[in-house]
Amino acid sequence: MGIDINSFIDGLSTALHPMNLLWVLIGGFLGTVVGMLPGLGPATAVAVLIPVTFGMEPVSALILMVSIYYGAMYGGSRSSILLNTPGDGSAIAATFDGYPMTKKGEAGKALTISAIASLFGGIIAVIGFIILAKPLSEFALKFGPQEYFLLFLFTLSAIVTLSLGKMVKGFIAMSIGLIISTVGVDLQTSIYRFTFDLPHLSEGINFLVVIIGVYAVAEVLFNYLNLDTLKPPKADLGSMKLTKKDWKMTRGAMLRQSPVGFLIGVLPGAGGSIAAMLSYSTEKQISKNGKKFGKGQIEGVAAPEASNNAASVGALIPLLTMGVPGSGTTAVILGAVVMLGLQPGPLLFENEPETIWTLVNSMFIGNIFLVILNIALIGLLLKILRTPPKVLYPLIMVLAFIGTYTLGYSVTDLYILVIFGILGLIMKLLAFPMAPLILAAIVGSDMEQNFRKSLIVSNNNVGDIFIGSPICIILTLMTLLALFYPLILKGVKRLKIKN
Repeated sequence: MGIDINSFIDGLSTALHPMNLLWVLIGGFLGTVVGMLPGLGPATAVAVLIPVTFGMEPVSALILMVSIYYGAMYGGSRSSILLNTPGDGSAIAATFDGYPMTKKGEAGKALTISAIASLFGGIIAVIGFIILAKPLSEFALKFGPQEYFLLFLFTLSAIVTLSLGKMVKGFIAMSIGLIISTVGVDLQTSIYRFTFDLPHLSEGINFLVVIIGVYAVAEVLFNYLNLDTLKPPKADLGSMKLTKKDWKMTRGAMLRQSPVGFLIGVLPGAGGSIAAMLSYSTEKQISKNGKKFGKGQIEGVAAPEASNNAASVGALIPLLTMGVPGSGTTAVILGAVVMLGLQPGPLLFENEPETIWTLVNSMFIGNIFLVILNIALIGLLLKILRTPPKVLYPLIMVLAFIGTYTLGYSVTDLYILVIFGILGLIMKLLAFPMAPLILAAIVGSDMEQNFRKSLIVSNNNVGDIFIGSPICIILTLMTLLALFYPLILKGVKRLKIKN
């Protein structure tokens, strides 16, 4: 997409209109608040506010919905860092090092770097959007069932390598996640699988219920078991200022993982959850401080936060250039955009250039506003840490149950939540990693369907799946590298010792 200077200036002028600035502020604030609440993701917020957009100018409505989307990316990490309770799937990776930082009394730094990394990822992704929208949309079209299957396989392989020293437990956790993803009606044969004659399970188990169960409920149960002996998180944010050492450690992570998140976001169906997990696992592998990840390492917060925010911008590319939603939220936005009279596709850039450039400029403005808002809210969030545990934990449990119930307004989901809360507690007591289970539950269904489609395309020749195209070959090599990375690392260390 070439940059039309006149359209860019017109778009900037429209984005700076007081009413559109107000929609940026409202959308960003609502997204941040919704992102903090367990179970209520950006898709829910956008869906609820669609009636508000009726009668609005199409460009203003689009600005509002997109602001909510990337605002939720900022907000999702707040509860992850402070309470070990992800607001949505994209915020899971923020718990790995964000919550340990809170327990060390460094919540201020974690919240600050989270906001700055989100800004960094958002700005880099917007620049990428300006330069690469059309070329990347054409590249995304080259992804067929084989490529998607291998992308999911690589992502799972990379996340299992996070479990260094616990690889077997990591594979077990991943297997449980894959089993969870098979519940429901088989899309190809219409056979009911593991539904136990419960109609509610015919559509499968919502992965958000799994996330809330194994993180929020399990965390509360674990803390109640250890209430007398467990040291509560320090009720102090610590310093909010980042030192030169902090900047040195995080800038590389943000620079490396923002493009990764952006590219993953461009792929329809991938989304912020995969982007954040993949960025966290790859950053752990290449960082000099990789062994410290999971213990409160600041890069472990910066990498996934930059990535998931970049992914939210990247997901707009297939939406606007091809009319293909790149995530659940963009699917909701697509429906709203069509109702507003806009027709996503290649002609949108030719027929509505001012709309596109207004949106791009509003994303720049919105990201700057959101980093200011999120840093300003840090002092208010401190009150959460100062809440007595006997009050805080029941509140978290109530939020978890309310968030779960609003997903499908079904009591069955509450029973499922309790089951996964107990499972999460057992895994926590036995030191099983949670990340492989969660990611497998999220991508398992798509991975299975793409594998079966790949077999059809390749006439049941499994070998063709792995070498069917240059992209397949690259993803296969990356998967093998991820799986054997721990062995390669040990071999290199032994050679260094000998020398």
